[in-house]
Amino acid sequence: MELSLKGKTALICGSTQGIGLATAKELALLGAECVLLARNKESLQTAVESLATEHLQEHSYLIADFRDTKQVEDAIKEITNRRAVHILVNNTGGPKGGPLIDADIHEFTDTFQQHLVCNHILVQAVISGMTAAGYGRIINIISTSVKTPLKNLGVSNTVRWAVASWAKTLAGELAPYGITVNNVLPGSTNTGRLDSLMMSMAARRNTSLNTIEEELLSEIPMKRFGDPKEIAAAVAFLATPAAGYITGINLTVDGGKTPVL
Repeated sequence: MELSLKGKTALICGSTQGIGLATAKELALLGAECVLLARNKESLQTAVESLATEHLQEHSYLIADFRDTKQVEDAIKEITNRRAVHILVNNTGGPKGGPLIDADIHEFTDTFQQHLVCNHILVQAVISGMTAAGYGRIINIISTSVKTPLKNLGVSNTVRWAVASWAKTLAGELAPYGITVNNVLPGSTNTGRLDSLMMSMAARRNTSLNTIEEELLSEIPMKRFGDPKEIAAAVAFLATPAAGYITGINLTVDGGKTPVL
């Protein structure tokens, strides 16, 4: 099975912590040269220094805030003007939780921009390089909510569905060029995002954090939260040559929680 990514360039968004950083580390171990994209320079520098270089790669970073599409456009041009990007990992932190009926209209528009619009800007910029190389992997880290909506994540549920539909459409359009488009759907994973959501839930219900954690764990057959490395491993496989005939799928990585539809 061909898993080497030596000679490939990977752009990983939201890659200074959590699943994004874990993904960059996995891709680096497989030989890819990683370009990290996030908004904090100091965190990016630290993250780049943590990546493996046993294949003599030179990792780098780009700075952009996904709340500003112009920054995203400028950042991606900086790399695509110099070389092709073979692997694009779209990964952006989700919006705050809460009942859908209470959501402000700006929560929808802001989240749509940060997730779908910025994803589209990046894809449009990297397609020519992928096509010329005859190799392209677009992987979107979204949510199991595209299988079944999650409680108190109304805005996220709505926009994640939009991203999944966008990705499925792209998969069909780009398949003839050797470019795959897939989604990885993490379940509850030990990240700062999960901590924030649990604290928010505890505050809203006026209960303890332990109570919320126990409730969430009770719904997972494996009775534990995922490790970012486990999500990253799924992303990394889809980025390899071995996954060349897999496109247009939603790969759930959630310890068995999501029901079959």
